Amino acid sequence: MHTSTSTSAAAPVRTRGSLRWRVVDIVVASVIGVASGLIFLLWNIGYLGPKALLEPLLPGMQGLLDGPWLLAGVLGALIIRKPGAAVYTEVLAAVVSALIGNQWGGFLTLEAGLVQGLGAELIFLLFFYRRFTLPVAILAGAGAALFGGVNNLLLWFAGADTLFTVVYMLCTVVSGAVLAGALGWLLARGLAATGALDRFASGREARGRV
Repeated sequence: MHTSTSTSAAAPVRTRGSLRWRVVDIVVASVIGVASGLIFLLWNIGYLGPKALLEPLLPGMQGLLDGPWLLAGVLGALIIRKPGAAVYTEVLAAVVSALIGNQWGGFLTLEAGLVQGLGAELIFLLFFYRRFTLPVAILAGAGAALFGGVNNLLLWFAGADTLFTVVYMLCTVVSGAVLAGALGWLLARGLAATGALDRFASGREARGRV
């Protein structure tokens, strides 16, 4: 009886501890955020060409280009696996983009990062930070896109007609699911395969060490 009680009491402690941030979590999440912010900067310019091609085809199709801006939060959460990781990495990436400069302005860039990070974060929260499979990653990318898409409609496309709204939201969710969710999962697995993430559950799991 005594042994059983001790084991039961210890289990919640291990669960709570596994969700606490360590110094290495903060460092690696920061690296992911900064690196993603540099990707954002490149995409801020790179997306202009594809956007010019997509917009005349069907209004709202530019939503297909939103995915790269959503990658940071999904990738950070998949690697760190702690509450707040998606928000932290996405916001930090937005900070880097805002500090160096972009066409949308500093405050609105930070606001967008926060909203998109929350969209991804809520998906991982729904699974209690215990499932980090490809389907969950795809859902997280779609969640980030859904939140970000609604935010963009309110701030940048106010008064858009029904066709634009429907096409844009469908395209941005697909882009988030594929380019942030599926691609983020593949990137996390690829990094884990190198052994660089062996201090994380995500790395050990991918290399069969859990």
